Formats: sequence, structure tokens, C-alpha cells
Amino acid sequence: MSTPNDIPNRPGRRLRLWRHFQLVPLLGWLAGLLAAVSAEQFVGLELAHLVELPRIPVLFGFENALKRPEMIPGTVLYILAIYLAPTLLVGRVLQTPANRLAGVLARNWPAVSIGLHLALLYAVLHLWSDVNDYRLIVVKITLIAVMVTLSLNVINGYMGEFSCSHPGFMALGAYAGSVVTIALFTNSSLFGKALLPAAIGPYLFPLALLAGGCVAAVGALVVAIPSFRTRGDYLAIISLAFTFIVKSLIENVEVVGGPRGMSGQPDWSTLPVVFACAVICVGVINNFVRSIYGKALNAVRDNEMAAEAMTVNTQHTKMVAFLFSAFWAGVAGVLFAHVLRYVNPGTFGLQQLAEVLAMVYFGGLNSVYGSIVGAVSINMLSEMLRPLEIWKWIFIPLLLILVMIFRPTGLISFKEFDPFRLIQPKDASNAKRRS
Repeated sequence: MSTPNDIPNRPGRRLRLWRHFQLVPLLGWLAGLLAAVSAEQFVGLELAHLVELPRIPVLFGFENALKRPEMIPGTVLYILAIYLAPTLLVGRVLQTPANRLAGVLARNWPAVSIGLHLALLYAVLHLWSDVNDYRLIVVKITLIAVMVTLSLNVINGYMGEFSCSHPGFMALGAYAGSVVTIALFTNSSLFGKALLPAAIGPYLFPLALLAGGCVAAVGALVVAIPSFRTRGDYLAIISLAFTFIVKSLIENVEVVGGPRGMSGQPDWSTLPVVFACAVICVGVINNFVRSIYGKALNAVRDNEMAAEAMTVNTQHTKMVAFLFSAFWAGVAGVLFAHVLRYVNPGTFGLQQLAEVLAMVYFGGLNSVYGSIVGAVSINMLSEMLRPLEIWKWIFIPLLLILVMIFRPTGLISFKEFDPFRLIQPKDASNAKRRS
């Protein structure tokens, strides 16, 4: 029979193992993940054959498990041996030195610490995606989805409006950036001979990104000027109409390929370029929403009349936020077009709108964390469930319905993103207190 003194110790015994891993800093976890993807590079194929898998699992074995259930045991063993065990082991072994290094860097050189964390994260993504081209495309599309979700969250989350115009902004950016790169640096049937040498194209690719973002921002004026003079749900209606107008306009302009689309974009959306753009996008948007404009957006969202009474220029604030959001959607569209090396007006329709909205509301409103979690989880889940074909579009909406019932504002909502807090070492006293 247990005594009263034994009862408080039971949660402590259950959490004792987790407390050891709570003290591992982010630097240690990234080192563990790097060890895991390195192990997959060297022994992944041999281990896959050992557990009777035909090849290295593409997306954590879901494609094997859904197509052939008899492969589930081998897939589980592979995931445990390649990913889970090295990550936990290396993270635990490096706990003390990683905490010391993280503490020194955070106190003296925080920018260097952030750079080191980003370098390790890029190394993990690079090695993991180096296994096959499909993984590489998934990583690129997921990073682009993070940019699109973050930019839409500025309007739908921080500003409190409901916009449906992001597919249109992406389409404007994708076509504008494609016209710049194809017309200037490639020989094509649409624009003829290249105007500039292709060798300098990768160095001038940021100009195409800038052009796509600016064209999308100009297009945002078409939505912002009439809709911000009204109140209520007019922004949703006008922005949805804008998406259809952009799609129909592109379909009827033969100069950019019309309904056939435009192909031949140079392969300049490499993983380093997409990763750098995603990092810059996260940093810039995070600074924006934490700035005076972000606080003004929150005031407008909570009570626009009260914000005006407190001398907030609500029209100017909403206009700046809308153009800012559209710019990053346009940049994401340029990257998207150059990842697929083909762009079609049908791509930027209702299905893409539904996917982007799902990422925003699944991850969480008014949160950079939530946008990242929503974009990564929905994208990866969609790819993992691809073998289910039409059934995946039943499972994912059901998951979204459950989230909306139990977490109406998303999984991680209204949480401020502080990169300097992420790079801090783990303190034993704080970890014990959190437990």
C-alpha cells in the first residue's frame, strides 16, 4: 500500500528521464540531428536492406507503411536506429559542452550564435535532402510555404482581417520573376534570344526576386484601396475576386504563355537560395510584427475605433501591412516558379488558397512560431499521405476540423518569437521549475 509520501514521487520518477533531455540546448539537438542525417548518408542503405526495406525511406517511411503494411516493423526499426537513437544519444552526450558553448556565445556574440544555429540547421536540411531529388523538392516547397504562411498571417492574424488574395500575389510574383529571368538570361520561344549572358544570371537573381515582390505589392493596391475604405467582410470578397481576376488575366495574355503556362525558368532556386530567403523573410517579418507597426496592427485588430482615438493612423497602418505581406508573397512566388521551372495560372487557384489558409489557421494566428509549425506540418503531412490519393483530402480536413474545435486560434497562437531566447543555454533550475 502506498503512503502519502510516495505519491508526489511518482510524477518525478516518470519525468526523470525527460528532465535529462530538458537540459539539452537547441545547439545540442541540432548536433544530434546532424549526426542522424550523417548516419543515414553512410549506413542508411545498408540498414534499410537489413530490415528488409527496398530503399531508404523517402519521408520517414510513410510511403512504405501506407502502400505495404508488412513493411511497418522494418520502417519503425529504421526510424529508431537512424533518427531517434543518434539524436538522443548525441544530444545527451553533448549536453554539458553544448550548454557551455551556447552560454559563451549568447553572452558575448549573440549574432555569431544565431549564425551557428542556422548553419547547423542548413547542414541538417542539406544532408537529409541530398538522399534523393524528391526530398530536395519537398524541403524547398516547405521553406517557400513558410514564407507564404508568414506573410498571410500578417493580414489574417496580426491585422485581424480575412484576405484571400495570396494566390494572386504569388501568381504576379511568379510570372514577373519568370519574365525577368527568361527574357534576360535564356533563349526562349516566348522572348527570343537572351539579352544578357547566362553566366551572370545567378548573381542577378535577387533582382528577379525584388521585381516579383514589387509587382505583387503594386497589385495589392488594387485590393487595398477599395477594401480599406469599407468595414466588415469586404476585404475577403474583394481579395477573392482579385485572385480570380489575376488568374483569368494571365490565362488570356499570350505573351506569358496564356493557359499553357510558362516554362524554361533557370534552375536558380537552389537550396541555399531558398533557405537564405526563408531566413531573411522570417527575420524581417518577425521584426516587423514586433515593431511599432506590429503593435499598431494589434491595436487595429482588437478595436479599430479605439486605435484611432489613440492617434493610430489605421488606414496607413493597414496599407503598409498589406503591401508588406504582398511583397513577400510575390518573392515566394518567384522562388516557387524557379523550383518547379514551370508556372501555370491554374496553380494559383482555390486549392492553393485552401492550403495556405489551412497552414495559417492550423499553426496559429498572430504567431511566427505558429506559421512555421503550420507550414511545415501541413506540407509534410500532405506529402506523407500522398499514397492515400483522394483519401488524404478527407483525413487532413478532419484534422483541421478537430484543431478548430479544440484550438480555435491554432496550435501555437499569440506567441512572440524571440530568436535570442532560443539560443540560450538550458539552466537546470529553470528546467526543474518548468517540470
